[in-house]
Amino acid sequence: MNANEVISNRAIEILGGEMGSKKPVHPNDHVNMSASSNDTFPTAMHIAAVLEIEEELLPALRSLKDAMYKKQQAFDKIIKIGRTHLQDATPLTLGQEFSGYVTQLEYGILRVESALPRLRYLAQGGTAVGTGLNTFKGFAEDIATEVSKLTGHEFVTAPNKFEALAAHDAIVEAHGQLNTLASSLFKIAQDIRFLGSGPRCGLGELKLPENEPGSSIMPGKVNPTQCESLTMLCCQVFGNQAAVTFAGSQGNFELNVFKPVMIRNLLHSSRLLSDGMRSFEKNLIEGLEADEKRIDALLHESLMLVTCLNPVIGYDMASKVAKNAHKKGLTLKESAMELKALSEEDFDKNVRPELMLAPKEKK
Repeated sequence: MNANEVISNRAIEILGGEMGSKKPVHPNDHVNMSASSNDTFPTAMHIAAVLEIEEELLPALRSLKDAMYKKQQAFDKIIKIGRTHLQDATPLTLGQEFSGYVTQLEYGILRVESALPRLRYLAQGGTAVGTGLNTFKGFAEDIATEVSKLTGHEFVTAPNKFEALAAHDAIVEAHGQLNTLASSLFKIAQDIRFLGSGPRCGLGELKLPENEPGSSIMPGKVNPTQCESLTMLCCQVFGNQAAVTFAGSQGNFELNVFKPVMIRNLLHSSRLLSDGMRSFEKNLIEGLEADEKRIDALLHESLMLVTCLNPVIGYDMASKVAKNAHKKGLTLKESAMELKALSEEDFDKNVRPELMLAPKEKK
């Protein structure tokens, strides 16, 4: 109603009339002709959501994915130790590890894009309860066509106006995809944060850019602030998801009145993720480096290289070799020789990290 009055008075002012007179442009009879707040508001919601996602979120996401892919290629030949359950596991390349991150982001793009078709449905033309009272045939379609021209984005009239007014599942769905993206980003940032821990007493496999001093009391300390910033905003997205989900369930009969909280949280989450990804790419990913010396040292200290001996000496003997090495502080090779598990020549032939990175050729 307020928007109608503002538009009406501005039109009156332009036409040289007296503001507040409702003449010659009436806020209800003219500005609100064939419309209702019940269909106009959800129409604005969907337009705003599509513009925000297509113009801000997806470009930022695609750019981050491309930057991560460059690191995947740069790290392709660096063999490192894998970790499962936060414990040492079998080797992989740092490039393979980053390929997982790249694929997460690729799937994130596909997920977000998959929600757009429902957001392109406009409720305009449903008026009060979805019947289209006080409109005329073709009105809803004409609105969608005009909005598409004005925005440069594709929109169509909602095929069912009752759903478009009473339920906002498209918003819940879209935020759900943002929530999944936030989960992916949290995992990626957390991994990089841990892999960059140190510099002397942590994993230290990655060298994170030093963007600013990290402590007011500990001189020389540098913190992984970009990772921490990204994970914090992901937490906010997780919280927004709860609000959007509950609000989406509140479509009582012919109208869901929780529209403002739903679109506010969707736009908030989208902008948080957009800005967060841009900052993460610029201030961390672009300057990220691998500490190859540290990576190689940890690789050759790992007892899990013994896994490649399973086909040679069997699981039980391989387990004895690993446990004996751990207990006595020996290398795997020293332990294998002590237990006479196999010859030194066979050990050197089989325990080669570079041969543990992919399935073997079938004999």
